Amino acid sequence: MAVKTIADMDMQGRRVFIRVDFDVPLTPAGGVSDTTRIRESLPTIRQAIDRGARVVLASHLGQPRGKPDPALSLMPVAACLVELLDREVVLTDEPVGDGAKKVVADLRDGSVAMLENLRFAPGEEANDEVFSRGLASYTDVYINDAFPITHLAHASIAGMPRFVSAKGMGLSMEREVKALGQLSGEIEHPFVAIIGGAKVSDRIDLLESLLDRVDSIFLGGALANTFIKARGGTLGISPVEGEKLALARNFLGKAEQARVEVVLPSDLVAAPNADAPGGQVVPAMRVPNDLAALDIGPATVQRFAAGLAHARTVFWHGAMGAFGSTAFAAGTLALAQALAAVRFGLTVVAGSDSATALRRAGVADRVTHVSTGGGAALELIAGKKLPGLAALES
Repeated sequence: MAVKTIADMDMQGRRVFIRVDFDVPLTPAGGVSDTTRIRESLPTIRQAIDRGARVVLASHLGQPRGKPDPALSLMPVAACLVELLDREVVLTDEPVGDGAKKVVADLRDGSVAMLENLRFAPGEEANDEVFSRGLASYTDVYINDAFPITHLAHASIAGMPRFVSAKGMGLSMEREVKALGQLSGEIEHPFVAIIGGAKVSDRIDLLESLLDRVDSIFLGGALANTFIKARGGTLGISPVEGEKLALARNFLGKAEQARVEVVLPSDLVAAPNADAPGGQVVPAMRVPNDLAALDIGPATVQRFAAGLAHARTVFWHGAMGAFGSTAFAAGTLALAQALAAVRFGLTVVAGSDSATALRRAGVADRVTHVSTGGGAALELIAGKKLPGLAALES
């Protein structure tokens, strides 16, 4: 794949369109409550400014369903950027149109404009060619720095780049592709993958793609319930994908043939529901009829930690239980600590819950790479072609 980067681009005096992912949470008062995603793209934006570009930023926010929604305007994001960049950021009143065209035309070297929420236009999510061409008319150089949504075939991600000759990755995007790409290349063994989350159906492609690379796969979260059930366990009122039991059994058979160890929880923390103040430790194969598995138990934590102690490459995605509840976050937080203890090797983490666990455990700086992308990271590791990356090939 021949994809250029921002370092390859001539920017002086040119209009540089940077697709960022500023889909950030807002406060009830309409401010930005978490600036993490904005800060991720600041190095790319600053480099473009410093090199004399006329910067046009574009992002979506929320799900306005193809029509303007004042509650999802990018105005709070633009105000936040003014503070972070210490310079004026002009927000257009629409994603495309005469008003946006004039704002872009009035840009000078080193100045910054931001298009209003791209999803205010139905053409964005529909990957409409007319909308794509409209966006392309605003730029001489296209930069994608929005890795978390690079797996979406939307106009500003996959359609627009076809109509721009100079295109490449931003610094955040480049860092993601390089780090995640290492997992598909020559890596050190033992290679352990830890996969949590909710559904087998959302993870089976990833799991099967890992079989020819990893030595062990540790499963947790509601995802593990279906595999425990497939091995004859009783899960009480825990969520189980009954229609995926055959798929789980088939995967376990493939893993055995590939000589990949699949480690399921040996004990679980169970309670009536995630709102309970706490739970009880029960055998993973025998969850009481009136309880649901909501976290991995202490013996499982110990087993996972022991496996990680000898690993030289680790990939982790997904919580080990109902991580959103403080009462059932202990297993995921303990796993974060165990991963941080891997001192010699490559450790890569993807997914919002996993990243949050690292931050809450205070160990995010002790991991090789924490991906900003969830779905995009999983698809890239599974060997799928991301529409946003394919659009940058030259």
